Order: sequence, then C-alpha cells, then structure tokens
Amino acid sequence: MAPRPDPRPAGQGAVDGSSGVRSTVPARIDRLPWSPFHTRMVIALGVAWVLDGLEITIASNVAGKLTEPGVLGLSAGAAGALASVYLAGEVFGALLFGRLSDRLGRRNLFAVTLLVYFAGSAATALTLGASRGWLGYLYATRVVAGMGIGGEYAAINSAIDELVPARYRGRVDVAVNGTYWAGAVVAAVLQVPLLDGAIDPALGWRIAFLLGPTLALGIIVVRRNLPESPRWQLMHGRAEAAEASIGRIEDEVRACGIELPEVPRGAQIEVRPAGEQGYLALLRVLFVRHPRRAVVGATLMITQSFLYNAIFFTYATVLSTFFAVPSARTSLYYIPFAVGNLLGPLLLGRLFDVVGRRAMIGGCYLGSGVLLAADAVAFRAGVYDARTQTVAWCVIFFFASAGAS
Repeated sequence: MAPRPDPRPAGQGAVDGSSGVRSTVPARIDRLPWSPFHTRMVIALGVAWVLDGLEITIASNVAGKLTEPGVLGLSAGAAGALASVYLAGEVFGALLFGRLSDRLGRRNLFAVTLLVYFAGSAATALTLGASRGWLGYLYATRVVAGMGIGGEYAAINSAIDELVPARYRGRVDVAVNGTYWAGAVVAAVLQVPLLDGAIDPALGWRIAFLLGPTLALGIIVVRRNLPESPRWQLMHGRAEAAEASIGRIEDEVRACGIELPEVPRGAQIEVRPAGEQGYLALLRVLFVRHPRRAVVGATLMITQSFLYNAIFFTYATVLSTFFAVPSARTSLYYIPFAVGNLLGPLLLGRLFDVVGRRAMIGGCYLGSGVLLAADAVAFRAGVYDARTQTVAWCVIFFFASAGAS
C-alpha cells in the first residue's frame, strides 16, 4: 500500500493517531552538512570516553602505590581488584542508566551520569585506611564511579548515533570511542609528578583520583545547552518537541553561515512510538529475533575486552617484573602506548565509512591477532627490552584500537 500523502510541505512532520508519527526529522538530520554544532556536540558528549581512559589508567598506575605502607598498605590482590570492581560498576551502570535513558531521554541523563561519576571518583580520594571497612568503602566508591561512566556510554553513544548525519556516523563513532586513549595519555602525563615522589605519596594518589571529577564539572557546564535527541522524541510520540529540537539545530547550523540543502520530497517516514521496553524485551530481541547478531556482537566485545584488559591492566606489572622498570616510571611507557591506540581510530576511522564496517572490523581484528601472536613468540624468546616491547604493542594496538572502537 502506498503511503498517504502528507498535506504539509517537505521538512514538516505530522501526527496520525492511527498510524503513529509521520515526520521528516530523520531526513533533516541526515541531510545536514558537518558544522561547528556537530563538533561541539561530539566533544561535549564523547568526552565520556576520555574520562574512562583517565580512570582506568589512574587505577592501573596507582594500584602499586596503594600497596606501600606509607600510603594505604593494601595487599597486591586488594589493589588489583580496584579495576575489576570499577568494570563491574560500568556494566551495572550501563544496564540501569541505559533503561532510564530510553525512558527519560538522552539529555536528562547527561548531567545525572556525570554527577554519579563525580561522586564516586571524588569519594575514592577520601579513603583513609586499609581495614575491612575502609576496603569496602574503597570498592564501593569505584563501583559508583564505574556506574557513572557505564551510564555515560549508554546515553552518549545513543545520542551521537541519533544526532550525527548517517554519512559521518562510522568515522565519528570510531573516533569518539578511540578518545578513551586521549584520557589515558592525559592520565599518564599528569601522573608522572604525582607518583614519582615529587609529591608526598600519601597525597599524590588522592590528587590523581580527583583529576577526573575536576574535568567532569567542566563538562556539565559545556553540556547544559545541548538539545534533546529529536529521534528519541519521535520514538516517544513527541512530534512537536522533535520539530522544535531539529529546528533549533538547523538554526545553529545556519548561524555558522552554512546553507542547508532542501529536504527531499517524500522523505517522510512513519515512526511508531516504542512504548515501554524492559529487559525481557531486550532479551527477546537479542536471543529470539537476532541471535546470530547477538553472538557476533558479544564475541567482538568479549574478545577485545579480553585482549585489552589482559595487557593494559598488567602493563605496569610486566614492565616492572620482566624489564626492571621502577614502578614510579611505568606511567612514562603508557604515553606512547596510549598515543598508538589513539592514532588508530583517528587515522583509520574514515575507512569504516568508505570501505565498510565488516571488512575493516575483520581486517583490524585479524591483523592485530596475528601481530600479537608473533609478539608472544618474540617475548618468550627474550628479544624485547622495555622500549621495543612498547613499540611492538603500539603497532599492534594501532589496528586493534580501530577495530574495537
């Protein structure tokens, strides 16, 4: 059956009570040229990955310091578990705030998730001892900080995918997810004076954990003028609000001196409000409607997490144990490692739109896997020193980071 013509001119939406919402909002988003609005939006939203890279790098480098008697005097196992409980918090936060993001909107969650992260990470710096009670407090603060970042991922990635024009979406997703390593670079650079003895060790690690919350306060201010996602508004039957949001975005783009192309006639599509979607509905989508896609997606995520966490979380230990690098200097080796991971998504990102997702993801995964196997053989043979091992991992993760992003 042919769609009924809409009496409104192209570029306007309409509500049809019997068939849902008919609108050109998606077409209007996709026909936008890249503008300073998109740059500001990607920076304001994508910085969540910077915070995560900052937190993981800090936790990895600080763990050794927390075992010293003059600091907290944690056992090696207790200090090593900090990263694990943080990741557990990310998973829980993604599930919790992802649901809230679908119910309440992307914009409403932007400030909430950052405040949760701020509270958790700032509270970590207030840990005063290594008793059972204080250890439980320390772990709880890391879980809360992880929940905030996990919630950021749920709301932010959805907002970026819904607001970025389709022809830019692949490279933007790859670049934004790759900025995790920008946070790692920042953390590695700033931690050198904090952990190498220039500052009282009992104070340096606390300052390190306050770096992220300080950045988060600035991000909250930057995000205050971001619009709600018009696509989310359409999916919830709020056609008038969606029209207002896309109109505001178009006005911002025009204010930069950019002329917008006309919306193609016939670009209206019908969008049925989604209604309440719970976790059971999610499980049905994953394992009943699209089981093969779910397995492929889970395999990609699990394998890249295994690869990254196995090396990144133990990087300082490998440098100290096998290459006799002093613990106070290990953060210096994180800098080139993080730069290599950052350059991969930035330099290869465009190819994910040009060549295609499937070929690029497969090629990056396969290439980095082969290189890592060769790296293991060379490591076992004693070929490397600390510098050449770092160079090898920089090359491997140049490709791995692009595929994982």
